[in-house]
Amino acid sequence: MLTRIDLRGGVRDPRRLLPRAQLDVSVAVERIRPLVEAVREHGYPAIREASERFDGVSPEHLRVPVETIRAAEGELDPQVRAALLESITRARKVHDDQRRTDHTTRVVAGGTVTERWLPVDRVGLYVPGGLAMYPSTVVMNVVPAQAAGVRSLVVVSPPQKENGGLPDRRVLAACALLGVDEVYAVGGAQAVAMLAYGAGVDPAGEQRCDPVDMITGPGNIWVTAAKRLLRGVVGIDAEAGPTEIAILADHTADPAHVAADLISQAEHDPLAASVLVTPSTELADAVDAELARQVPAAKHAERIGTALRGEQSGVVLVDDLEAGLRVVDAYAAEHLEIQTENAREWALRVRNAGAIFVGAWSPVSLGDYCAGSNHVLPTGGCARHSSGLSVQSFLRGVHLVEYTEQALREVAPHVVTLAGVEDLPAHGQAVSVRFPGGVS
Repeated sequence: MLTRIDLRGGVRDPRRLLPRAQLDVSVAVERIRPLVEAVREHGYPAIREASERFDGVSPEHLRVPVETIRAAEGELDPQVRAALLESITRARKVHDDQRRTDHTTRVVAGGTVTERWLPVDRVGLYVPGGLAMYPSTVVMNVVPAQAAGVRSLVVVSPPQKENGGLPDRRVLAACALLGVDEVYAVGGAQAVAMLAYGAGVDPAGEQRCDPVDMITGPGNIWVTAAKRLLRGVVGIDAEAGPTEIAILADHTADPAHVAADLISQAEHDPLAASVLVTPSTELADAVDAELARQVPAAKHAERIGTALRGEQSGVVLVDDLEAGLRVVDAYAAEHLEIQTENAREWALRVRNAGAIFVGAWSPVSLGDYCAGSNHVLPTGGCARHSSGLSVQSFLRGVHLVEYTEQALREVAPHVVTLAGVEDLPAHGQAVSVRFPGGVS
């Protein structure tokens, strides 16, 4: 089922040889540009028209009533409620420890620089609602934002035709459990545009969503394209692509575990990537046999099969684990599992991954829900330069510079000199003017 890529014998740079989904976000940007412009110019009517065209609903009101959100919590299945509360508790424990504190550095006597960490004021959180519903993504977006001290949070999620034009009720219930009561039944590029520009007023004269400062959360290619188009109007967390799992495994790995973990991510999307990197042809053969057994029994077998057979998935054969480590670093997976002897030692040597899952008892599914870690992670190789969502995503470092007259006098000649070197004499004058007797 999985295509094999043989990199044995040594490959200097494997990046171009590794399986990867081919997505042209730039084409999607041009497709959604008119819609984004329509939302900017017309607000509510443009959003309503887009919702009718893409979601098959024409909502009278965009904002979900607070009483509806609370009712969704009350209707929540007790087991689902308990699972969500456990997910929230564990995520809070991890993310509360990420909060940075202000720090003052004494550069010289009378001269200090304080780095303050200030939260973004208002954040829009996107929760997908296409092939699956994601109340867990509410947790993963809201918890770090709250830990950072974000003042105002707004959640957007696509309207569901079968739910009366509201977002999925489990998504609404998760919002209620986290104390978020500003929720809009809007999805796709139109939701991102609404968050960036606001929605104007509805026909009844009711003010709609105010613009946000930052947008976070995963979505489909249209959501990603809108985030790219609006980067600069608002801050964004990342351009999320289809989900990915890579597994570095040796002969000690259980093929049933490996196959199940590959399937778990393929379940998300026909474009999801599932990649096994191994020096063991015996393991590769055993995993293929397990996939042949497990996939037909899966609920979403057709979707899973499409993903596993796609160009973005495959088995990469390597000479040894050292070569495998080079391959997974080059691939820079969103999720990387290490199923080898001495798994932690190998995990600590990984340079590029969104999140690393160590050993047989730390599957990606644990991280998706209840490890305490965040599941909003960089895709498409972006883990080489970007991090997953965290408290830091919502904080800005601001330097507070405080110098006394004497401290400035002592450094003034250097400032004047460097201003002259860069042919910016007014910069030097801004210092010299403070010392009529001259600087030396």
